[in-house]
Amino acid sequence: MRNQWFIIQTLSGQENKVKDSIEKRVKTEEMQDFVKEVLVPIEKVVEVRNQKKTVSNRKLWPGYVFVDMVLLDDEHRIIEKPWYFIRETQGVIGFLSDPPQPTPTEEVDAIKMQISASEETEKPKVNFAVGETVKINNGPFLNFSGVIEEIDPERGKLKVTVNIFGRNTPVELEYWQVEKA
Repeated sequence: MRNQWFIIQTLSGQENKVKDSIEKRVKTEEMQDFVKEVLVPIEKVVEVRNQKKTVSNRKLWPGYVFVDMVLLDDEHRIIEKPWYFIRETQGVIGFLSDPPQPTPTEEVDAIKMQISASEETEKPKVNFAVGETVKINNGPFLNFSGVIEEIDPERGKLKVTVNIFGRNTPVELEYWQVEKA
């Protein structure tokens, strides 16, 4: 018997409650042999509220929790104890598939890489496109409008052409300094 990743469907907005509940109950119900890790994939996103940059978390897979657990025996039959343990957790609708199918480890590793990448760089809550008109809501060009010429996702910067005194001027701004016009 080896542990594999399974996806659990939860009630909307209950992902963290389900994660906390499973983690607490693992200790009290002595399920450490079955449940290894519980994961709610989130990424950091940046937005501007009241002229201030705020960082918040956004769920990558709303309504789902990933659990690294032993659920199937060597003949791929469901082991009842961990199955009921998950099913009886408040907020859980059920496993993603019936019967539960393990999620490939490579997919979970890719999700974990996406999570760790978002911790290093802040991702804008809004996606921008070249040629799009934006309004500047922070800095010396406050309330000016401009057109996006370049997007640099690694640095989190935009090159925006702003019309100042009748002349087009390129300005480099961070994602959080602009909003869609």
